[in-house]
Amino acid sequence: MTKLKGSVRGMHYQLPPYAETKIVTCVKGCIFDVAVDIRNGSDTFRQWHAEILTQDNCRSFVIPEGFAHGFQAISPGSEIMYLVTEPYHPKSERGLNPEDPILKIEWPLEISSISEKDRQQPFLDSFFKGVLMSHRST
Repeated sequence: MTKLKGSVRGMHYQLPPYAETKIVTCVKGCIFDVAVDIRNGSDTFRQWHAEILTQDNCRSFVIPEGFAHGFQAISPGSEIMYLVTEPYHPKSERGLNPEDPILKIEWPLEISSISEKDRQQPFLDSFFKGVLMSHRST
């Protein structure tokens, strides 16, 4: 649960081979859900896309492997549910700073709260080439 309206969580991802696809659903309240393409060589590298998810619109947002994910609570007490293809793997966890000026994410509200861990994520620079995605064999 995210108690404060305007709180931001993210932008999180896991490195391959623990990269995950996420399906995000807001089960209470309303969130502004964001995905940033961090796939090396992608035509949409460093571009973001957002969806408004609410308990009323019953929409889900699929975040593919190779995308960082975060959200902002539009209403207080928002709750989200994640379905993920990989378990959490702490050594593979990475993040982007949600206030990164290169990303230019247009958060709909003033940020009221952000964790210290998320605030301390690095800003992108010319050295960040993204995540090289490996193809899994089935």
